[in-house]
Amino acid sequence: MEVPKFSEILRKLGFIKSYSSLLLPLSILAAGVLVLIVAIAMGRSFKQKAEKESVSIGNQVRSLADSAVPTGQVEIEKRYQQEFERDVNQIELLAIQTTQRGLLSYKIFPQPKDTSMSIFGEFAKQFRSVVEGLIKDVNGRDCPSQAEIDEALQRSSGGRPGARRGTSLSSMSGSEGKIIDGLCQEKARSACVYVNPSDLAGYDFWENYKASTMEAGIKDCWYWQVGYWITEDVVDTIKVMNVGSRNVYSSPVKRLVTLSFSAPSKRMAMAGTIRGAMRGASRPATDRPVYILAAKDQLTESPTGRLSNAENDVVHFNLVVLVGAEKVLPFMRELCSVKEREFAGYSNDQKPRTLKHNQITILESKVRSVDADDSEHNLFRYGDGAVVELDLICEYVFYKGGYEEVKPEMVKKDLQQTKTTP
Repeated sequence: MEVPKFSEILRKLGFIKSYSSLLLPLSILAAGVLVLIVAIAMGRSFKQKAEKESVSIGNQVRSLADSAVPTGQVEIEKRYQQEFERDVNQIELLAIQTTQRGLLSYKIFPQPKDTSMSIFGEFAKQFRSVVEGLIKDVNGRDCPSQAEIDEALQRSSGGRPGARRGTSLSSMSGSEGKIIDGLCQEKARSACVYVNPSDLAGYDFWENYKASTMEAGIKDCWYWQVGYWITEDVVDTIKVMNVGSRNVYSSPVKRLVTLSFSAPSKRMAMAGTIRGAMRGASRPATDRPVYILAAKDQLTESPTGRLSNAENDVVHFNLVVLVGAEKVLPFMRELCSVKEREFAGYSNDQKPRTLKHNQITILESKVRSVDADDSEHNLFRYGDGAVVELDLICEYVFYKGGYEEVKPEMVKKDLQQTKTTP
């Protein structure tokens, strides 16, 4: 191998030395190129990642934009909630108003302002008076009384007193039968509905009332105040049904047979029918309104299942009327319809307001045909059309918030004790 000469080595080193000034720029350039290559590679990866993530973020933004609450939605929702609150309050107010009714006496409830026992005598007179007023308002009258029949027979030539209610007219002499029939027709033409006040529960109870104690008097007054409110609605139903009628012959409702708060089997000797009841017979002392606290208190098995509870008081009553055969359903609808009453507060010192209530539900109904030749109907004239006997058991619901402020404390305690007694 040939060894290079020293002079040649020096010459090459001189060449390198002459270009040494370019080494630094070239190194920088090489490094820049390398960085650029790396940057380009990273940029492409970042771009792909950015594009991918930006699509996802964009979709999220668009989704949020679609579900975003419009500018006015908050105000709309606020108004909706306010309306909802008003509706709830309005329902509560209407429920209260259904039970706000005028009182027969403003001296007794919830606690008598006068400790004299005379307040119960005043209540008794007021009860009987307002019931008579209800009957007069519907132009209600009874069939001829025994006294009227005797007087008519005595006035007639050859007439004799002594014919009794329930006696078949066919068994009388021809002249007597005609006299009595004429008297019966006169009664039918002068009235729009047959009503005997004694057939309405409570009327006879207060005839000669004497309270044994102050507490007993307050309780009796309260329960018959409740009874009067129910009676008022029943008679009002008859009034609406018979509007425009001139007499019994043209009236849809011919006769109010009975309004009671006890079951027929407890009220009459003959079970299962009202037709055999003795008109004018004394009602049992138990025939007064009671709050239905358990199934045993009901007059019939209730399809509604309602019992008196923390919010409502429930009362059952039995109503029997004679109506035209085609008026059964209209009468039932009217009985359960909305009714109006004037209310001036429980102290009767407020401006009267007209309040509406709808508290009656029919639980059971029975319809029986009426035989005009039956002795029970001898003195009644109903017209030529078919007449039926409509026997209803109903419930009446009182919203406690409407009248709890005037319900006597002793009544509340009695109800609470009865509920807790097994």
